[in-house]
Amino acid sequence: MAAEHEQEHVRVAVIGSGFGGLGAAVRLRRAGITDFVVLERREAVGGTWHDNTYPGCACDIPSHLYSFSFAPNAEWPRAFSPQPDIRAYLDRVADTFGLRQHIRFNTEVQQMSWDAEELHWRVETSGGTLTADLVVSATGPLSEPKLPDIPGLDSFEGKVFHSSTWDHSYDLRGKRVAVIGTGASAIQIVPAIQPVVGELTVFQRTPAWVIPRNDRRISGFEKKLHAKLPATQKLRRFALWGVRELETQVFANYPALLPALEKVATAHMKRAVKDPVLRRKLTPDYRVGCKRTLLSNDYYPALAQSNTDVIDSGLKEIRGNTLISADGREAEVDAVVFCSGFYVSDMPVAHLVKGADGETLAESWAEDGMNALRGTTTTGFPNFLFVIGPNTGLGTSSMILIIEAQLNYMVDYVRKLDTLGGGDKAALDVRPIAQHTFNAKLRERIKSSVWETGCTSWYLDAQGRPVAVWPGTTAEFRKATREVWLEEYEVLRAPRPGGQPARRRAPLLAGSVSRGAATDAFHTAEDAR
Repeated sequence: MAAEHEQEHVRVAVIGSGFGGLGAAVRLRRAGITDFVVLERREAVGGTWHDNTYPGCACDIPSHLYSFSFAPNAEWPRAFSPQPDIRAYLDRVADTFGLRQHIRFNTEVQQMSWDAEELHWRVETSGGTLTADLVVSATGPLSEPKLPDIPGLDSFEGKVFHSSTWDHSYDLRGKRVAVIGTGASAIQIVPAIQPVVGELTVFQRTPAWVIPRNDRRISGFEKKLHAKLPATQKLRRFALWGVRELETQVFANYPALLPALEKVATAHMKRAVKDPVLRRKLTPDYRVGCKRTLLSNDYYPALAQSNTDVIDSGLKEIRGNTLISADGREAEVDAVVFCSGFYVSDMPVAHLVKGADGETLAESWAEDGMNALRGTTTTGFPNFLFVIGPNTGLGTSSMILIIEAQLNYMVDYVRKLDTLGGGDKAALDVRPIAQHTFNAKLRERIKSSVWETGCTSWYLDAQGRPVAVWPGTTAEFRKATREVWLEEYEVLRAPRPGGQPARRRAPLLAGSVSRGAATDAFHTAEDAR
């Protein structure tokens, strides 16, 4: 009996519709590939900029750099734009480039598995199952909130929420509120809610380095100038990029120069915090940049207010409505806001992906930690690409630059498949030696950087392995992902009758480079822009 309907098949399935997913959709269309879908679990585009709506939510990268190079926006309202403007920008990108016809909202991916006989991915979603020649995972590192395992949390009688799932129906006015954490979201939330709450208690495990945030309103003249003379906006973006490339060089290669920045941060704190006891609590004991350096002009002033108390010890347990710190201090509160971050070094999507041998991506990473070839592909998972994969995080610059570099790699990956296929299906699987060599060089490079000077951060996994940060400039990453080096892959063909899928090492094509150059991601970029 014939099946009621054939299994839907697409060339490419993109997971997520944040910056990575929408960028992938634009680049696929521009490459002439229209047979793709974007699977989005929410009801709208935006990714992390859709989910995070907490008070004060904004980006800590300048707007003219935190946007696509192919979709400049002359109307950014501020140097560092707030969340509603960034989300509106992504909505315009979806509309301008005709992407909504490809997006399936309220469709959550439940499992992906590689079919070695058919050379495609089987993608099971809340809306049904489809197959795809390629999967592009653009779920991002800030998609799954992480709540700490605190004894007594389940019995807390007040209101509890994570910064990324803010409950706007709950009125904080006059309430006793605890903020757990002092990272990038906390330094925005604290000054936003401090004036309205009754009492604010901040639980700080580790103080952060905070430097001034040079934010301002972008004038109407500037907007008109950028709209009429697009070259001026490109020049502005280039200048912003150049400054952050220099900062990254210092963090990665010259950490001995960082005490100068620490003096700037210390002076910034002293201007706002006159209490020497509070200043001691807020002074880090690690090198600036080891953890993400934060930008704020109003965080320190908020901490210095009479209704704010800083407990410089982590939250240990909760008894009724009383929060107890690791050193025994107590605070009775009505609401708890967790600014405890996301699953970055142990990305949840890894548990949903089964590769060529039936092993999940999480299982394949269990021994050596999260890793990939050029942050984009990983051995045993053919035709599976990351946007913002392992070791692509940045400490100072815009992730959009990393995303666009990976999208260049994605488009070339598809082109290479078309060339190799010859009318038949083909897939590429990373050669283990190529991935091992790349990551060995990468981790060796990180050893001399500020990110391995002794602190704990989201750049490292639970075992202290540097799995999240890219230890170089965005120009170097762009160089490393300029094209797909076929000698780093094995080519998979459709199986012969009664046999296994044919595998062979890709030939060294004309115009390719030697093995040594292919695995050296850290030479100077000849064409950074």
